Amino acid sequence: MIVDDSAVVRQVAAEILGADPAIEVIGVASDPILAMAKMKNAWPDVILLDIEMPKMDGLTFLRRIMAERPTAVVICSTLTEQGARTTVEALAAGAVTTIGKPKLGIKQFLNDSTENLAAVVKAAARANVGVLAARARSAPAAVPGAPAPKLNADAVLAPGGHAPLAQTTDRVVAIGTSTGGTQALEQVLTALPQVAPGIVIVQHMPEKFTAAFAARLDGICRIRVLEARSGMRVMAGQALLAPGGKHLLLRRSGAQYHVDVVDGPLVNRHRPSVDVLFRSVAKSAGANALGIIMTGMGDDGAAGLFEMKQAGAATVAQDEASCVVYGMPKEAVKRGGVERSLPLRGIAGEIMKQLRF
Repeated sequence: MIVDDSAVVRQVAAEILGADPAIEVIGVASDPILAMAKMKNAWPDVILLDIEMPKMDGLTFLRRIMAERPTAVVICSTLTEQGARTTVEALAAGAVTTIGKPKLGIKQFLNDSTENLAAVVKAAARANVGVLAARARSAPAAVPGAPAPKLNADAVLAPGGHAPLAQTTDRVVAIGTSTGGTQALEQVLTALPQVAPGIVIVQHMPEKFTAAFAARLDGICRIRVLEARSGMRVMAGQALLAPGGKHLLLRRSGAQYHVDVVDGPLVNRHRPSVDVLFRSVAKSAGANALGIIMTGMGDDGAAGLFEMKQAGAATVAQDEASCVVYGMPKEAVKRGGVERSLPLRGIAGEIMKQLRF
């Protein structure tokens, strides 16, 4: 079901998704009230939902859906500051993931995003909506063509280069996540005390949305959570989140760790990429690091986590039962990069173990 007050979005999205043999568009609606009337006759597996609409806004509609009949919801929100803040609220309220859309040129944007839009909807259909609903209840207040080549981390950072560093008392935690990751990160980071080790994070998210997400986390966590800027130091009691549209790299300067925020091609079709972050952590921190891969579709981070393990880092994956989408952790386990799989509730405790070395 497509719920958007833009006739262009409804028409183009319905054509794109309807052309995929695995997807059936059972209806479109210009507002949530009309959508609810149509959904009484046929309830969808996935709802593609706008935020700013007449009669009832998308956030109110989402909260009602998640309370009465939890359903996979993909938010399609404008790339504006207000749109970003509202979308972060929607993710906290149980949306599976988000697609950012420009205010202008929406038809061309949707056509250019054909492959991604269908993939996101199909991934949402497989999502563990029960996990999302439970977390939401407990949360604090292109024209189709050949796909672009799938690049790996070599496109941004060369592999290897030196032997892993000896273990020290200066620890770094690197976290990579995607679909379902906003709620998962909230659960992990809110459980950490102010003395938690320094953390660097890649969460697949559109540009402009990460600043709002970091601000939300900073307001509810005991540690500081900031959108990363080049030159920032990684220090205890602070987490740095990769900005949307940029890669995040760790580097060592003397006895300290800092981050670089850089441009570059999409890696595993993502920017920021978990593989890029994990490779930089393997090269700069080695055995002084803990790598954590959490819920998400695709395989970004699997190769990088294996490199971290080879460099002597401890590595952990979120287990299948607590994942919204068991894609990235599953691939990391398959490739041999995971030492242990843990439920989401156990990850904060694993992070704190890093202070005992």
